[in-house]
Amino acid sequence: MRHDLPSLVDAVVDALEERLQQRLGEKAPKPLGLATGRTMVPIYVELVARVQRWPADEREDLRQGWCSFNLDEYVGLGATDRRSFAAYMARHLGEPLQLTAEQVHLPDGRAADPEQQACRYADQLQSFGGVGVQLLGLGSNGHVGFNEPPCGPDASCRVVSLSESTQQQNAAAFDGDPSQVPSQALTLGLREILAADEIYLIVTGKAKAEILKQLLESPCSDQLPASWLRNHPRVSLWVDQAALDR
Repeated sequence: MRHDLPSLVDAVVDALEERLQQRLGEKAPKPLGLATGRTMVPIYVELVARVQRWPADEREDLRQGWCSFNLDEYVGLGATDRRSFAAYMARHLGEPLQLTAEQVHLPDGRAADPEQQACRYADQLQSFGGVGVQLLGLGSNGHVGFNEPPCGPDASCRVVSLSESTQQQNAAAFDGDPSQVPSQALTLGLREILAADEIYLIVTGKAKAEILKQLLESPCSDQLPASWLRNHPRVSLWVDQAALDR
């Protein structure tokens, strides 16, 4: 769906709010798959505002039953580091909705053995039944999560080395200095992402126009990890006008 940014945010949150309300009536709802980054900030702001207008009993039921798994975390950063994705999620979702850290799952960036942590995180997600609805942004080089190219559809949760372009894209949280962005991250793989029941891919801004064009026009390829989403039966794509300008 093509929108200006405010209407895109409303459309995505309309769909998310509907899914959250459906979860209230399910005995064992699957976890939400969450993402970070600038694209997601207005979505979380609006989602929190919507939930806070729910009746108190529904709000409490949602809070008590909340379970989400984030895509990724930087190796070496802990939850108390303001630049970590754990801190991002606490600011934008956990604290406003009064969720605990045990409800908003992320990989442990400070784990002594990151590879072992990746395996544990994948196993933990699987123990909850895998992802129901997965939110995704699109990296400027075609990555989703931190699945840098080349990456095939069978890649699982692991430690990855971040490309220079990804470090540049994420430098804003590090005082604009790409050299301060960690060189490695823990990420769910395409295997876990593609196993989600539904995927919401959200693409905004003119900086994403070229990679979006490639995604829509190119065949599936390890060189464009996001292209493997085209094989998923239930992907919704939300795009703002700026991202379609090319």
